[in-house]
Amino acid sequence: MAETTVETVRTEAQAEEVRAMAWEFVGWLKERYPEMHEVIDEYLENQDFVGMLRDLLQAFAPPEGECLLARLDGAPVGILMLKAYGDGVCEMNRMYVRPAARGHGVARLLCDRLMERARELGYQEMVLSALDRHHEALALYRSMGFVDDERRPDTESGADREVLLRRKL
Repeated sequence: MAETTVETVRTEAQAEEVRAMAWEFVGWLKERYPEMHEVIDEYLENQDFVGMLRDLLQAFAPPEGECLLARLDGAPVGILMLKAYGDGVCEMNRMYVRPAARGHGVARLLCDRLMERARELGYQEMVLSALDRHHEALALYRSMGFVDDERRPDTESGADREVLLRRKL
């Protein structure tokens, strides 16, 4: 049976593995949403994706953030990040599991660990957004207690395709 572990990202070597998977995630998004390449590029620019990856060890680190790296039998296979959203609320983002590792419970384990870290950091609620064809991720999030969040404003282009979710921690 394969062994899955989850690490908090604290070293430059770990950050490099995360950066590689973050770019794989962008490629996967563009494959799944070929009609949205321009919207995806604009979103990444507005989020300063390149800067966020460059400064990963500061941008997604305690006391306000976290970055997790999952390994399956020692090989890097998944990432998940947390950042402050405001007023005791944090945001889960950048979930990605490499295709070869899907079906091994990696995403659920990453979510469980991130929620645990969020509680340790003092957050009371978690929000997230996913595009409407992220069927696998949306089913996972809902199975973990996330519910539709109508209170978050639509601020990004392509927001009509976004599914906004929230849960108490």
